[in-house]
Amino acid sequence: MNATDKSTAVTATGLTKRYGKQTAVDNISFDIPLGRIVGLIGPNGSGKTTTLNALLGLIPFDGQLSVLGFDPRTQRDALMNEVCFIADVAILPRWLRVCDAIDFLAGVHPKFNRAKAERYLALTKLQPTMKVKSMSKGMVVQLHLALVMAIDARLLVLDEPTLGLDILYRKQFYQNLLEDYFDEQRTIIITTHQVEEIETILSDLMFIREGKIVLSTSMEDFAQRYVEVMVEPDRLAAATALGPIDQCAVFGKTVMLFDGVAKEQLQMLGETRNPGVADLFVATMKGSYV
Repeated sequence: MNATDKSTAVTATGLTKRYGKQTAVDNISFDIPLGRIVGLIGPNGSGKTTTLNALLGLIPFDGQLSVLGFDPRTQRDALMNEVCFIADVAILPRWLRVCDAIDFLAGVHPKFNRAKAERYLALTKLQPTMKVKSMSKGMVVQLHLALVMAIDARLLVLDEPTLGLDILYRKQFYQNLLEDYFDEQRTIIITTHQVEEIETILSDLMFIREGKIVLSTSMEDFAQRYVEVMVEPDRLAAATALGPIDQCAVFGKTVMLFDGVAKEQLQMLGETRNPGVADLFVATMKGSYV
């Protein structure tokens, strides 16, 4: 692997991570093309954060992994010049002032854009002389986001990036992400429990469960593959014969979720709609989709 191999942002082959007898990531393989926004979705303990830590060279692992053409195990210093990471717990010194944080990053990181950081901060109530110890949790998150997103990186890794923000600031963050950061030369990987909030910005979707990738699809294919049907009572047997991947009762009616069945065929069974990512996530994590 070397820095000239740039056809994909991430290539994993047989990626595995064990902690003693516990397997956190279990022999997974995937590719993430350049210029995509990928949602890595899974419940707590599914292997999301372990996968991200491997990508960032923070932990040893088995298998092969190329990130922007670099091997995270042997070329981490070079890799981190091209990567930004926002973790779910942003730890900033309590004595730090906003202006000091900006000055520090401007002095140590060649790709830090002071004007961009100040533009993000102008959308908040943060003031240059404000110290971390006087900030609310949401303000600390806002400062951390402003600092990291002002770094001109080719890969942005976001692990629960808006934890602690209220809904208005969460929406503002994702709007800034699209308008001020993302382009076809950058790649973004997001993990979050707030699936509905990122659904509209994703280009690709990966579900991880018990250390294995159980779904990997583009959002275009997702829209074509999955259909939800509110089945008419006299069509239940016909619908069941088509092999729904999940079903539930809603207001006394049976709702079934199908994968890869022609929509024209399903429309004969009842009212159809495109499910949301959250709907598919629930079905997947219940173990009814393999």
